[in-house]
Amino acid sequence: MKGPTAEGFPKNFVWGAATASYQIEGAATEDGRGPSVWDMLCRRPGAIWGGHTGAVGCDHYHRMPEDVELMRTLGLKGYRFSISWPRILPAGTGRVNPKGLAFYDRLVDALLAAGIQPWATLFHWDYPQDLYDRGGWLSPDSPKWFADYARIVVRALSDRVTHWMTQNEPQCYIGLGLRDGIHAPGEKLGWREVLLAAHHSMMGHGLAVRAIRATARRRPLIGAAPVGSHVIPASGSARDVATARRATFAVAGRTYWNTTWWTDPLIFGRYPADGLKAFGADVPKHSRRDLETMRAPLDFFGANIYQSEAVRAGRGGAAEPAARPVGHALTAYKWPVTPDALYWGPKFFWERYKLPIVVTENGMSGADWVGLDGRVHDHARIDYLARYLIALRRAIRDGVPVLGYFQWSLMDNFEWAEGFKERFGLIHVDYTTKKRTPKDSYEWYRDLIATNGALLPADPARP
Repeated sequence: MKGPTAEGFPKNFVWGAATASYQIEGAATEDGRGPSVWDMLCRRPGAIWGGHTGAVGCDHYHRMPEDVELMRTLGLKGYRFSISWPRILPAGTGRVNPKGLAFYDRLVDALLAAGIQPWATLFHWDYPQDLYDRGGWLSPDSPKWFADYARIVVRALSDRVTHWMTQNEPQCYIGLGLRDGIHAPGEKLGWREVLLAAHHSMMGHGLAVRAIRATARRRPLIGAAPVGSHVIPASGSARDVATARRATFAVAGRTYWNTTWWTDPLIFGRYPADGLKAFGADVPKHSRRDLETMRAPLDFFGANIYQSEAVRAGRGGAAEPAARPVGHALTAYKWPVTPDALYWGPKFFWERYKLPIVVTENGMSGADWVGLDGRVHDHARIDYLARYLIALRRAIRDGVPVLGYFQWSLMDNFEWAEGFKERFGLIHVDYTTKKRTPKDSYEWYRDLIATNGALLPADPARP
């Protein structure tokens, strides 16, 4: 990666936006696509806000050329999208659906024609229903199922696609999906089963990385996109920074909201010692070979970062939560606005894992609607993105190698259990008519990309 320019971002910095297949594609029963666990959950009464479903979603499957044109006009350098496993393999294994592959063929060709680099994620939660019925991630066969699927996709697209991510946010599809029952498949399993599913998914990641490298027709760059779980220091003091760093890479009891349980095996080939102690007898029996399967060389560390908690050094260096001010800023989703997350998160991840960083998701849900003037005035999103990108620029200037930034999301979409309630997009979607209306933030981001970040104001934290 070339060093930062005067604007603070490298000359080859990838300015992007991201989406996920089930959230935007629709066409859930068209052209041979098989059912996914999210199709199943959306039929469960009370599971999704408002009884919403992604069956039609943003209708991207039919409106893809229009959406790529909006990306081209935006000036995106990269587009992160996910591939629907049941659209490629309706039963999860076995027969390949040629119409499913053809859709992604057309998408990739359209992106390249528009000068946009495709960044493909193999799994973003729409797990094939048929495989779930055969045990899902609890099955010892699941790592091979995932690797076989990866091989099929890479064989079809790797003559044009060179940037790959294996899985998105295992903390969510395992933790929220199998432990808390909030996300698909909506299970509330014990820790023994949850950790076994996690173990298999990480083995699937490792096998998929090997499948990509063995199959790709062009040299691939491979990463994964976990939740960027981290904490930030309450001050810049050395003690607070050291405490925040330790807390970021700790497994604080029986919780899936951490980094190291999900990432140390992929990079170091071992589970973290404090996690093994916390989970105790519920840790699945495993071999050295299992851990070596999980560990596969990666080219970048993808991190989805939206918010973080602040801590200070307490007695004996223990991490103490730092209270937020009364009336602190919240997004429409009621997530706190913590711009320094994009400084400390990339910095801590780089220090531990020594992999270039890609911010694979960052953005906010806003109370957005089309005004009487026909426009969507989302000033809060512009301010949010500017604050976070200023922090990311500071990390780059301080030596963190950041390859790119993918705003979540290109367009408003189906926000999982929240249905269509939360709007994260640069583009407003009328879910009745499917009309796309670029928001003010779309125009702001377009100008920011065109100047490689030069439009950002000075860093208020550093004169």
